[in-house]
Amino acid sequence: MPIRIPDSLPATDILEGENIFVMTEYRAMHQDIRPLKVLLLNLMPTKIVTETQIMRKLSNTPLQIEVELLQTISHEAKNVSGEHLSTFYTSFDEIKDKRYDGMIITGAPVELLDFEHVDYWDELTAIMDWSTTNVHSVFHICWGAQAGIYHHYGIQKHELENKLSGVFEHQVDKPSSPLVRGFDDAFRAPHSRYTEVRAEDIEAHPQLELIATSEEAGVYLAKSVDSRHFFAFGHPEYDDDTLLKEYERDAAKGMGVALPAHYFPNDDPTQKPSATWRAHAQLLYTNWLNYYVYQTTPYDLDKVGTEEDSSHE
Repeated sequence: MPIRIPDSLPATDILEGENIFVMTEYRAMHQDIRPLKVLLLNLMPTKIVTETQIMRKLSNTPLQIEVELLQTISHEAKNVSGEHLSTFYTSFDEIKDKRYDGMIITGAPVELLDFEHVDYWDELTAIMDWSTTNVHSVFHICWGAQAGIYHHYGIQKHELENKLSGVFEHQVDKPSSPLVRGFDDAFRAPHSRYTEVRAEDIEAHPQLELIATSEEAGVYLAKSVDSRHFFAFGHPEYDDDTLLKEYERDAAKGMGVALPAHYFPNDDPTQKPSATWRAHAQLLYTNWLNYYVYQTTPYDLDKVGTEEDSSHE
């Protein structure tokens, strides 16, 4: 089934060029189907790239999904045109009376700051608080996961000695969880961050459960016991060249960064890296949408956040 996004969004042409079924707004209006309504809070500076990466994952499922893009007003975006933001993005004030089946909160390059020192922290916490009553299920990515698990559950992040960057092997710690249904016992996923949350802190919290970890990279997947909040501390949405571009950017700034681990063939940055995580990344998004959004969200969106809005483990 298709993903429904605005006709002129840059991601539309890119995804159609990859033979991904993108439904126009006009065609969607003439179908007697209630699509899943998913809100994407995009905190990344490279907004168009991130939009496309995440919509690629959302589009490759058997579900019809209508995506709405949300920005923070308290932060001025410098890497995307104002026209793009005004055309495709909405603000919290404009959507705060709406309800959604799902929401995705992306990462952001602010992890070395204390949460409270991020310039849009107050706005972000207001959105996260609102999501507990107006969104059925929320998926947090990288810094968005660190911010969410800190705000909702008090789990603090810790600075690493060096940046963690690369593609790491992980193991499934809770194979009974539908979130990892169909996963191999060992799988690979990209990470790119300067901070971490620790497995023991998550395991000690009665409202949280650990789903997948890596001996090298630490925690990858966690969720709330009530299946309302999901946390991916890596970047399953990354393209095959995203880590390369980040490495080249940091190297050009003279930051003395190490090569992303287990990424370049023979650790040679002149060789083209391969995406060895794509299948499991897709399965992660598909499982979240299927088991924790589609199968449990109320058909009547007005019932989201009420006693009739159920969840499951």
